Amino acid sequence: MTVSEATMDRAWRVIEDARLDQEAEAADRKAGRYTVKPIWKLSAKPPRKDWIVKGLLARGETSAWIAPPGGMKSALMADLSFALSNGAEHWHGFKTSKSTALIVYFALERADLVRRRLLAHIERAGLSPEDIGELPIFVVADMVDLATPAAVTKVARTLEHISEDFWSDRPGLLIFDTFAKLVAAGGGDEDRAKDQGLVFTNVQRIKDRFGAPHVALVGHTGKDETRGSRGSNAILGDVDVMVTIAGSEVKTATVVKANDMPEGPLFSFKSIVHEFGLDEDGDPITVNIVSPEDVSAQVAAKPAEPRLTENQRVMFRLVHDAGPAGVATEDWSNQARAIGIEKKQRQYELRMALKDKGLVREYNGRWFVSNG
Repeated sequence: MTVSEATMDRAWRVIEDARLDQEAEAADRKAGRYTVKPIWKLSAKPPRKDWIVKGLLARGETSAWIAPPGGMKSALMADLSFALSNGAEHWHGFKTSKSTALIVYFALERADLVRRRLLAHIERAGLSPEDIGELPIFVVADMVDLATPAAVTKVARTLEHISEDFWSDRPGLLIFDTFAKLVAAGGGDEDRAKDQGLVFTNVQRIKDRFGAPHVALVGHTGKDETRGSRGSNAILGDVDVMVTIAGSEVKTATVVKANDMPEGPLFSFKSIVHEFGLDEDGDPITVNIVSPEDVSAQVAAKPAEPRLTENQRVMFRLVHDAGPAGVATEDWSNQARAIGIEKKQRQYELRMALKDKGLVREYNGRWFVSNG
């Protein structure tokens, strides 16, 4: 058998195996049972991820982008949408895929602002009308109650309509802005894990139905930004990647939770005001967008090693030894008490000192060693 014949034979076997798998799944559905797969049917290597933004966003996964009001989280999603649809090779230093395909932005609030930001990017890129017609971005401005099965059907019909009548390709990226509105549209409460769970169940149904697009959720931090996303912390268990955005003039996107990538700073960016022209009163028409200026180097610079007292070193070691899971505040206090640091006020002062030195961080009531 020649090399080409061997290659062809392997290809036909792959096709035949896929056909048999599809028939088996159809038989399972008809019989009303779940599909099972024996261990010997699994590859020796894990399947290759289908990256949209390599090392960050993959098809079939869900990410959350969290920031306080005015934190540029929606602006960053508009920047991502335009970069992917316009064929940018990189997004803030991360390699992008040229097969992202259809992008649908569900703007549950401030849809006009989303459109203006996208138009600002288009103007700054100097795209012609013909080029604009080639951008696979679609904005949905309606409210979506994703806690109900009916909403899944409506979202599915909307995506089918876009694919059949506007863009003959499967969705690659779905953005829901904001997550709070997805939960609250039908009277849900983002503080309740049960209500969040209904939304995530239906997000998964949409992904299963449409070839596993990536779903990006835009959310808010609570009053205490260091405690992460607003509402129930159940969201941490339902997303593959969570990114928080913080800072004043320079914003920094930081991974605070990920299934298979390190936590820590991703990149930094600034905002810029784009002017469309003047209105009827002669005042400028503006919108705030993400600046193309590369400021990621500001994240990379690390301060000199901080000096610690003996008790600070002891307290830091307790967090360090807890590993990636971190340690709850109460458990940290109990451990400190067991080794002789008994007063709560003293424990608090030591925690705050380590936090001020950038050595530890708190998230949802747990303490972790800082990575950046």
